[in-house]
Amino acid sequence: MKKIEYLVLFLMLLSGNAIAKQPATFTVATYNVRLANHGDSVNGNGWGKRAPYVAKVALFHGFDIFGTQEGFYEQLKDLKQLMPGYEYIGVGREDGKKEGEHSAIFYRTDKFKVLEHGDFWLSEDQTKPNKGWDAVCIRVCTWGKFKELSTGLTFVYFNLHMDHKGIKAREESAKLILKKIQGMPKGTPVILSGDFNVNQFSSSYKLLSTSGILRDAHDKATLIYEPVVGTFNGFDANNVETGRIDHIFLTDNFTVSKYGILDDTYQAASKENGNKVETRFPSDHFAVMITVEVK
Repeated sequence: MKKIEYLVLFLMLLSGNAIAKQPATFTVATYNVRLANHGDSVNGNGWGKRAPYVAKVALFHGFDIFGTQEGFYEQLKDLKQLMPGYEYIGVGREDGKKEGEHSAIFYRTDKFKVLEHGDFWLSEDQTKPNKGWDAVCIRVCTWGKFKELSTGLTFVYFNLHMDHKGIKAREESAKLILKKIQGMPKGTPVILSGDFNVNQFSSSYKLLSTSGILRDAHDKATLIYEPVVGTFNGFDANNVETGRIDHIFLTDNFTVSKYGILDDTYQAASKENGNKVETRFPSDHFAVMITVEVK
């Protein structure tokens, strides 16, 4: 009897070790969902038409956790309703509550638990809404410390939208993020996603990609799917971009098996064009998605 008990105990320990060694695998994405505005509605690209397709892009491609940019509070509420099982963190950049664009992080509640979260402004004064350096807009970064429920892995996720004009603001924002990461315990897995408003040839991008702290997921990926050149489409199928402005950066804890720019479209009748069916985009940016693994 003793031998059997020892054998059962040994098998239980062996099984436990096998489970502990299983890597955490999940999908990460960044998606500028385009702020709701009257001009887009007039042109047939209103949020009411686009919202279901933005949600379906996330659901169909299986986003587990993803950063969004530009969404107003009401837009985020719509996405929550359209995506059961997801929650988000993040505040409006104008008042630190609900006003203005958000840099929200959506996540599957059956896969992740939020351990801590917060927001800071991309500015000399990170504690309240204000413009930083030469920025023309107030810019906010949302962060969360997440636990992957099946493995117990913890990681920190930053999501932001850098200024579209201020060169110094973008560079200083990149330095600020790197400083935040350097202040964490060594070896902390970190994800940074966002609309950086510059391509991979810019100075602020290179501050991150050559930092030795973060690397572009595009450069780490085993398989790359790029049906389009850039990540901004401007709601124009003939728009040609020379570089990516939406990026996902990672610490070396992560390996990337897949990287993709998702050029999903939908078709809708245009009243302005005699009810002719036209091809439309869910947003003026394409979503960028990766599949990651970390032990």
